[in-house]
Amino acid sequence: MIFTIPILAVWISFVFVQIAKPKDKKSIKLLLAFSGAFLLALTFFELLPEIYEVQKPKTVAVFILAGILLQVFLEFFSKGAEHGHVHLDLKKDKFPLLLFLSLSIHALIEGVPIHENNSIIYGIIIHKIPVAIILSIFLVNSKLSKSRTIFFITVFSLMTPIGTYLAQTNFMESYAFILNALVIGVFLHISTVILFESSQEHSFNLRKLLVIILGVGIAYFM
Repeated sequence: MIFTIPILAVWISFVFVQIAKPKDKKSIKLLLAFSGAFLLALTFFELLPEIYEVQKPKTVAVFILAGILLQVFLEFFSKGAEHGHVHLDLKKDKFPLLLFLSLSIHALIEGVPIHENNSIIYGIIIHKIPVAIILSIFLVNSKLSKSRTIFFITVFSLMTPIGTYLAQTNFMESYAFILNALVIGVFLHISTVILFESSQEHSFNLRKLLVIILGVGIAYFM
């Protein structure tokens, strides 16, 4: 299940875009706000308590900050696609290699904390769905060929399960603390950026507030 669900989430999102051709940006922003709140809450409820039990607080903080910087670096190339933004002008038949590599690394990192019987997989899936929808809209509307579009979606869907598999190998398990701390940093950056951007109009929005509260509430009771 932990390997198949991330793949299905990406492909269902892609098929949804192909069929429905959604244009309602407000609904996607609400879904992003929910995913950001849900992922942030699960990071606080699940990942942070576990990692602070096994290492000194200052050591933990160093690697979490390194994870934040890693995500900032990746976003120089992904243009913020991880939190719902794609600002690229594609030329015909030109594959966006830097975007591809950045999102692949990000998706690989997402798979690290996933294991049997932990709820963080739900946070990652809910985060993945709106991002996959936005990326699918971008790819469908671009001048990329269908074969390249399918290739991009296929690889993107496989990276998270690959990250999960690699994290469970004997070699990578010896670095579990470092990897999990980096993941926490990545999640903290993405989720907070999503929440800040969902309120970038600086005006009160009851729907967004309720969606954020819902995301935190569901994460708390999982």
